[in-house]
Amino acid sequence: MQMVLIRHGESEANFQNYWTGWLDVPLTEKGRRQAQAAGEKIKQAGLEFDYAFTSVLQRSLITCQEVLEACDQLWLPVEKTWRLNERHYGALVGKNKDEMKAEFGAEQVKRWRRGYYQLPPLVEQNHFDRRYDNLDQSLIPKGESLALTTERVLPLWQDWLAPLLLQDKNVLVVGHGNSLRALVKYLEDIPPEQVDQIEIPNATPVLYEFAADLQISRKILL
Repeated sequence: MQMVLIRHGESEANFQNYWTGWLDVPLTEKGRRQAQAAGEKIKQAGLEFDYAFTSVLQRSLITCQEVLEACDQLWLPVEKTWRLNERHYGALVGKNKDEMKAEFGAEQVKRWRRGYYQLPPLVEQNHFDRRYDNLDQSLIPKGESLALTTERVLPLWQDWLAPLLLQDKNVLVVGHGNSLRALVKYLEDIPPEQVDQIEIPNATPVLYEFAADLQISRKILL
C-alpha cells in the first residue's frame, strides 16, 4: 500500500515571500517545471496510483495536473477538497514575512509560522469566492494554528485515505506545506514541540509504504 505526498511547486507567494494561506495564487514557471519533474520521478520509480487528492487552490490543483500528466496518469479520478488547503494565516495573509520580522521580531514570526498551537491574528471576516458556498460556514476558520489545521486534515485521512489504502489502493496527495506537515505529524506521531522540524520541500515526492495495519513500513524521498 503506497501513498505519495507532494507539496505544490513554487508559487508567486513563495517567490515574493509573503503569507498566502487560502489566498489563491498561481505557480511560477519554475513551479510548473518542478511539478513536471516530480511527475517524471514518479514515472521513473514505476509508481502507479488509483486516486489523487488535492486542495481547491490553484497552486495545488495545477501541480497535481502537471504531476499526473508527466507520469502518464492524467486520467485518474481527482478529489478536490478544502481539507488539503494551506493553513489559514488569518490577518497575516498577504503580508511580507521579512517586513513582519522587522515589525514584530524574528521570534514572533517563527512562532506564527511553526508553533503548533500559535494562532495568527484573526481576520474579522473572510472574503472568499463561491468555491466554499456549499461548506458549513461554521467550519471555515478566520485563522488557524497548526493544531487546528491538523484537526481539519485528519478527517481526510480517516474517511478517505486510510480506507482506500486498506483496499490496496495507492493514492497521490498534493497539498501545501502546512496541510502536509499536519498529515506527516499524525502519521509519524511527531510530538507538538518537534513539528517545527518537519520540512516539506516544494514538489518533492515523499513515498510512504504501509503494512496491513497501516503502520509505516518505509518512507523515501524521490
